[in-house]
Amino acid sequence: MKESTINHSSAIAASELIITDQGRIYHINLCPTDIADDVIVVGDQERVKQVSKHFDSIEIKVAKREFITHTGYYKGKRITVLSTGIGTDNIDIAINELDACVNIDFKTRKTKENKKKLNKLFIFWYCNALIFSSYLFGVKNGNRHNNYSNF
Repeated sequence: MKESTINHSSAIAASELIITDQGRIYHINLCPTDIADDVIVVGDQERVKQVSKHFDSIEIKVAKREFITHTGYYKGKRITVLSTGIGTDNIDIAINELDACVNIDFKTRKTKENKKKLNKLFIFWYCNALIFSSYLFGVKNGNRHNNYSNF
């Protein structure tokens, strides 16, 4: 997976990077310390509980709209599970905000010199099949948004 492509030498405007008074990034409602290096991304919010029930312990539970996050430990390894809700727009928001959480200094609003790469695993259900992927992309083919023949 490629390293973060964020590169800002000047401060990012508040309208471009919304950080709450509690120091959390706006949509996913997380602060940098809430996120493990290994992240499992699921669509449906209920799947967060289905995954995290296997954790030995859960240290963080955060929910805002369709974005639900549990961070905990499984066999000594710290893992984050994050739901994105439905659609590529939500996935885009979640992944960009995860990257911003670990690669932008919230106080200076500048890119950190040493960028961090998260290990992401995407889990989806499609036609009663469980799909695992470490890479994700969106495709739009005219008005035929549900045509996946190009894969």
